[in-house]
Amino acid sequence: MFTPHPSQLLLSLRSPRSIAAIAVGAAAATGVAWYLLKRPRLSEEEIERNRRDLLAATGRITDGSITDVSRPKEDPSPTPQVIIYNYRIAGVTYECGQIVTELAEHVRDIRTDLPIQVRYDPHNPADSIVVAESWSGLRLSSTHPHPDADTHAEAS
Repeated sequence: MFTPHPSQLLLSLRSPRSIAAIAVGAAAATGVAWYLLKRPRLSEEEIERNRRDLLAATGRITDGSITDVSRPKEDPSPTPQVIIYNYRIAGVTYECGQIVTELAEHVRDIRTDLPIQVRYDPHNPADSIVVAESWSGLRLSSTHPHPDADTHAEAS
């Protein structure tokens, strides 16, 4: 039977400093493993919102156009569920879709006949958006194309 005896350990492991270092390392590894297993997970909506915020803040802008808009069949409102758009970067044409159900107040009455602006990740050009909470590349319909037109007409 093997009985651990200090003389059987390696010379470098006999030191109290070595034993303390091993104990601290084991405690740190246990803490990191516990954090990775127990940390709160982000929901899919939070992950998508973080992606939109990152692209709105740091993405490059290019021109694009809306090719299709999907609206719910049971609700003929002017608010789309999905916007399908395309854009061209460095000779490559990308066609993407963005689910905009959470951004209803930002996509109401969009104009599909006008060009749009697309924000994309320069390291992954297929990762793009046309609207976010803090930015919009869409053209919106309005009764007056220029909001200042009424003030200039009243002044004359």
